[in-house]
Amino acid sequence: MRLFGLSRRHILLAMLLFAIEVVIAARLPHVSWVRAYLGDVLVVVLLYAMVRSVLRINDYLVLLMVFVFACGIEMAQYFHVAERLGYVRGDVMYTVIGNTFSWGDIVCYAVGCIATAVIVLLSRTLFRIHR
Repeated sequence: MRLFGLSRRHILLAMLLFAIEVVIAARLPHVSWVRAYLGDVLVVVLLYAMVRSVLRINDYLVLLMVFVFACGIEMAQYFHVAERLGYVRGDVMYTVIGNTFSWGDIVCYAVGCIATAVIVLLSRTLFRIHR
């Protein structure tokens, strides 16, 4: 089995989720729960879809790697890595790394990964039934 290979389904999912994240950031900044919670849940699903769009590896391993990566970014926020690297508000990397640690964000990442794992499991089960 090949490790690399494009998945149209995951590419389309990643594009859709990216568009939703852009809308959340650009058009819904005043709806705090959407930006603070739903955006964090969706971002791990977006990362999962991006990885799976080019790599053919176990879905659950990808979800674990995405969760660890997201927690790593959150830890970078806790230690103010963006500021220590010299980035200031408005810099792209400052926005990517972020600046505010929150346990709530980690919970949202877990919810997104668990929900995705459940969907993957259900889709595999339904696919087997209809074969």
